[in-house]
Amino acid sequence: MDVPTHRLTPQGHRIILTAKTRKEKGMKPNPVGWFEIYVQDMTRAKTFYETLFQATLEQLPPPPAPEDQSCGGDMEMWTFPMSEQGYGAAGALIRMEGVPSGAGGTMVYFSCEDCAVEAVRAAESGGRVFREKMPIGEHGFIAIVEDTEGNVIGLHSMH
Repeated sequence: MDVPTHRLTPQGHRIILTAKTRKEKGMKPNPVGWFEIYVQDMTRAKTFYETLFQATLEQLPPPPAPEDQSCGGDMEMWTFPMSEQGYGAAGALIRMEGVPSGAGGTMVYFSCEDCAVEAVRAAESGGRVFREKMPIGEHGFIAIVEDTEGNVIGLHSMH
């Protein structure tokens, strides 16, 4: 089945691409297929992200642990809303024994209608605004916030 994806041009116009069109144009899929945000306090982090994006996260069962490892039972996962027909990366909050949260080498950007709105929600939800909404030329605007677990995330919007 050829599920169309939607993409915005730099001018903000929506275009629809099918797998056939992407192949004809030599387009590869977006490089990010999944993201994980590691947390220490799942209740606090889940509340933060549900308030920030006004969405409900869904719990996933932990993966089965290989016989020689014990990683499955001490892992908690809550996914962000996702759709197999939509485009963009899916991901989850993860609490796993021995895996720290906090600022690091990865930045995940969440798409927003207006990143300034979500930046305010971040501060009101117990996080902090690291960088207020700022223009990034023809690519729109970004804001950078820190969540309740010390993770730094990006917010992106075209307006």
